[in-house]
Amino acid sequence: MRFEESGIEGLNAELNRLDFCMESEGFVRAGQWDYERVTYDRKFDMVEGRYYLRVFGYAIEGDVGTRHAVIKLMTPLLGKYYYPHGVEYGEGEHFPAQLLQSCESVLKKVKEKVATLEV
Repeated sequence: MRFEESGIEGLNAELNRLDFCMESEGFVRAGQWDYERVTYDRKFDMVEGRYYLRVFGYAIEGDVGTRHAVIKLMTPLLGKYYYPHGVEYGEGEHFPAQLLQSCESVLKKVKEKVATLEV
């Protein structure tokens, strides 16, 4: 599921500050990067299953590997984890209302924080 109206897509921020901001809202980047792209994930474990809220970004300036980059954020996605295949983001997935509310709340906080960092 895509969160088209999150307001995050298109925001730009310096990588180190963005990492701090995203971590403060429960997102993890860990090893999910290459020299031009980053991926932040927040895991939600629920009775209905495990879900991941994912925010992608790409470097518009600098290099992620050197930790000196400006990142442009893209549209967040919500997916459900299926063992052993991984996360599915298909439109046919069912997402609990409580999960959608939590994701929207988290994305609103992220938007407010990243907007203050915008380059």
